[in-house]
Amino acid sequence: MELKEAQEKFISAWGAIGTHWGINRTMAQIHALLLISNNALSTEDIMSQLNISRGNVNMNVRELMSWGIVHKVLKFGERKEFFTAEKDIYKTAIQILKERRKRELIPILNLLGELQSENIQESGGEHFKKVVGDIHQFGESTNKMLEKMVKADEHWFTGSLMKFLVKK
Repeated sequence: MELKEAQEKFISAWGAIGTHWGINRTMAQIHALLLISNNALSTEDIMSQLNISRGNVNMNVRELMSWGIVHKVLKFGERKEFFTAEKDIYKTAIQILKERRKRELIPILNLLGELQSENIQESGGEHFKKVVGDIHQFGESTNKMLEKMVKADEHWFTGSLMKFLVKK
């Protein structure tokens, strides 16, 4: 298999799996391209290699930057913007974990906390509050675990993962 074919397969697969992580296919494909590129790429480079519009590149690169997994690179004498992805996959995974926690888990925990504190007098209110409370408790436990993972260093994480896998 030639390098170009292998890269295309990787970009395609990363794009497909990205939809399962809650991001759009194009955003994941741009991330994949930047991840495997040796050099920082311009908007035009990304447009050309993925055959997508400038607006699509700009919108998705900005979103990847807001996630903290793509960075702008300044090149002396160039007016174009260049971009690169964080190459350390552990740092990338932790950053995605932090962002998903901030964007998804924390807001639902806040809502569940509000619902739990509501005074619901109607029939079925106790059952509703119990279910919400159980979900909230599970979410809080998950949040604490994720918080520890984010604060832990790579060696702790991989060591713990290896211990877990060896026990199975």
